[in-house]
Amino acid sequence: MTPAQLSRTVLHTVRRAVEDDELCVAVPERVKVRTPPRPGCGDYATNVALLLARGARGARGEGDALVIAEVLRRRLVRAPGIARVDIADPGFLNITLEGTSHAQLVRAVLSQGLRYGHGDALAGVSVPLGAGDEVRAALVAHVVRGLVDATGGVVVPGDGPVVRGVPVSGRDLLTRLGPDAARWALLRPAGHDLPDLDPAHLLSQREDNALFRVQYAHARTRALMRNASQLGITPEPEPQSGAYDDPALGVTVQSDPDPESATSAYGHPAEAALLALLADHPRTLEAAARHRAPDRLARHLVATADAFFRFHDDCPVLPSGESGESGQRKPSAVHRSRLALADAAGAVLAGGLHLLGISAPEHL
Repeated sequence: MTPAQLSRTVLHTVRRAVEDDELCVAVPERVKVRTPPRPGCGDYATNVALLLARGARGARGEGDALVIAEVLRRRLVRAPGIARVDIADPGFLNITLEGTSHAQLVRAVLSQGLRYGHGDALAGVSVPLGAGDEVRAALVAHVVRGLVDATGGVVVPGDGPVVRGVPVSGRDLLTRLGPDAARWALLRPAGHDLPDLDPAHLLSQREDNALFRVQYAHARTRALMRNASQLGITPEPEPQSGAYDDPALGVTVQSDPDPESATSAYGHPAEAALLALLADHPRTLEAAARHRAPDRLARHLVATADAFFRFHDDCPVLPSGESGESGQRKPSAVHRSRLALADAAGAVLAGGLHLLGISAPEHL
């Protein structure tokens, strides 16, 4: 379940509660959900109960928000894909999704590949956009056109993007930085910020170079897939129990009895954090297109890359270090599910870089 889908589910829940006379509030046009600021607070949180309480007739304060939250909680826990809903003062709803929802998200990313997040979110929306004369404005306009097209909107004549210009030509930038770093330098900062054009920063292969982290994260996902192929491991978003056919091995495999394999898919905090960013990718594309701000996509890619590295460090994707004829531990269902998540992260990183016109190297 993506954030957009969850938002619609919460909105539908509010509407049904009003129709059934459980709530006497004005139904909002949309409901926002977001990733909680700290672990242990579910997959997503919403302040809809607080907002409804403020607008309710005869509202008496925070107590009303808690009452409204409880009405919505009872209904939301029955919605498909939602495992648990908790109420936090002064009226937040913390929503935990079912493991199957996480697996469905990974499957959706893998099935759509580079086009994950593309769709009709801006259908019927016109985005005013001019060509722009200065090199940075022209590049931002070009990328925004692609984002608008990817999200189903229509570009109409208008003013060029409002960005701070740079005192160099496009030719000079390409000579000094190359195409990838030049684009990143102009697209990564918000429009009102002055870009950093220092080659020492933009071309270094160190952690303090955000572009390097994003491209390296993608290359690392590809390396994991190559290594998994050599080991005969195929990605599978959801751990399976009992015996199942493994097409890569050509045999029927009995699930690993290790308790780790019996856990639900993607229960580790590092997995949940990465999944939240993958789920938010479609909304990021919509916002970047609607607000003519490719920097939103660039920042999202940096966050996704950093979350991938935390996942990679905390949740081993490939088996190693235990006995077997080859001296290596046999793959479990957890390895397969993590491999699928790594593959999905690579698809989001590659798709986002493609929309920015930047390469996604297989090796780095």
